Amino acid sequence: MKNLVLEVENLTKEFDGFRAVDNVSFEMAEGEILGFLGPNGAGKTTTIMMLLGLIKPTNGKIRIFGMDLEQNREKILSRINFSSAYIALPARITARENLYVFAKLYNIPNPRARVENLLESFELSGLKNEDTGNLSSGEATRLNLCKALINDPQVLFLDEPTSSLDPDIAQKTRELLLKIKQERNISMLYTSHNMREVTQMCDRVIFLHKGKIVASDTPLNLTKIIKDSSAEEPDLEEVFLKIARRK
Repeated sequence: MKNLVLEVENLTKEFDGFRAVDNVSFEMAEGEILGFLGPNGAGKTTTIMMLLGLIKPTNGKIRIFGMDLEQNREKILSRINFSSAYIALPARITARENLYVFAKLYNIPNPRARVENLLESFELSGLKNEDTGNLSSGEATRLNLCKALINDPQVLFLDEPTSSLDPDIAQKTRELLLKIKQERNISMLYTSHNMREVTQMCDRVIFLHKGKIVASDTPLNLTKIIKDSSAEEPDLEEVFLKIARRK
């Protein structure tokens, strides 16, 4: 049996009486890519913010690498990272300077070499001296992914990592992430609104609806339970709605 890198037990978050995350429990194994799916407002981002220690749960427990997050936050954060297409890096310094700052924060050995290697991997070497604020949304998304890999993390939280990317760059990015998973046995919690991407990337998926887990299975098995959806290219919003109606 694979080692568990993430264990979530009865996780709940309330905001002024509104329950955004409702008694959620799940696990993620070493080397697994776990899809974390649901319509807008399902509780995905709130859950990720709790997993990163950015907001405190109302109730429940989070263990990462077998350690309680609240009691071992610094140790855990040094071994994980996060990328979101909706979070901007500082705009008035260059792409290379941004990554260098994060490399120094994580005490990365030979930080300049690490930065140059990541920029090359994501085809950003030609833009390394550009101010980050001048990058296109797709370029900024790729730079965010470079930042997420700067500390060679064991667990990655990826919030729509290919959003705003052109189809060819999105495919290259997925292939690179799969290569990193294979080479380093890295675990990823992966959100997306693209079912084809989910099918390509994820070993297992969890569906959230109104703060609750309503389904958990492989991408293919979840699409098969929707009788009039195509397993090859299903519409994700349709899958969301039909799974939610079954509960």
